[in-house]
Amino acid sequence: MLKRKDLFNENGDTVLTKRQIIGGNTTNLNDFNNIKYTFTSDWYRQAMNNFWIPEEINLTSDIKDYRNLEKEEKRAFDKILSFLIFLDSLQTANLPNLGEFITANEINLCLNIQTYQEAIHSQSYGYILDTICEPQERDEILYQWKDDEVLLSRNRFIGDKYNDFFNERTEENLMKTLIANYILEGIYFYSGFMFFYALGRINKMPGVVQEIRYINRDENTHLWLFRSIILELKKERKHLFTEEKNKIYKKMIEEGVEEEIKWAKYAIGENIKGLTMDNVTAYLKYLGNLRSQALGLGIIYEGYENEPDEMSWVSKYSDPNGVKTDFFEAKVSAYAKSSVIEDDL
Repeated sequence: MLKRKDLFNENGDTVLTKRQIIGGNTTNLNDFNNIKYTFTSDWYRQAMNNFWIPEEINLTSDIKDYRNLEKEEKRAFDKILSFLIFLDSLQTANLPNLGEFITANEINLCLNIQTYQEAIHSQSYGYILDTICEPQERDEILYQWKDDEVLLSRNRFIGDKYNDFFNERTEENLMKTLIANYILEGIYFYSGFMFFYALGRINKMPGVVQEIRYINRDENTHLWLFRSIILELKKERKHLFTEEKNKIYKKMIEEGVEEEIKWAKYAIGENIKGLTMDNVTAYLKYLGNLRSQALGLGIIYEGYENEPDEMSWVSKYSDPNGVKTDFFEAKVSAYAKSSVIEDDL
């Protein structure tokens, strides 16, 4: 069983070589000049540079657009937004839980920034709902997972993995939680964002699309963070990355993709302009391969190693170098500082 780190630990190690991601003996002292995991330095500065305020984005035209969405578009909008709201809320609750067992203070600093950003995302969704919906509609979207069995099943896939570690603090359950987080950040969020970008392509809900782009930029950094944590643990905890355990992680990513494909068939179907299930399926399998390869787990879906040409517009919308919050001019411009984010995520 993993031991929760002490809050005040006067006998903690101060030598960098003794620092570990889990199972270390930390003092909890934040020293930005002495860090073992150097990837956190760029990550921390990048995340801080991503600061934005949801209410600065104008949603006036979205109020009218929402009322004029096609029936199938509105259904998909409500369900996918409900899913994203739940995921960000779950992240906000779970990240501090992980931090109790992370014994590298520089990584905890990053997790704290991520928690803050997930809260901003929740605030953003709340701002969207408050602006475009009537109060009753707002509540129906927030709590759709209570009555929609398919949506509840989606939430369970990740939520159950988080609960497993919450209830049984083993290194194995921690690793599964990290992989589940990686799936959430790198497949579920990206799939949800894809739908809103499809609306953007036909000039609908421009304010919401802009909010999603800022959220996407943050999630890109979160994905990078968790990949880095997992790869560092691969060096420190070799017993967590045996051939047998790697198969489990790879299978989790595959399960995540298959669950997302089922969800897309249910929430999107064939009735959204610019999206077909063949293209969506190809895109999700491509994402699964991308995430699996980034962890050194290999290809899951043969023939889906490259981004489908028909879906190349998604990455153009989600490009972190293509958005910047300019509160004074209220327009999109290049965001040079985002260039530290790696493009192979």
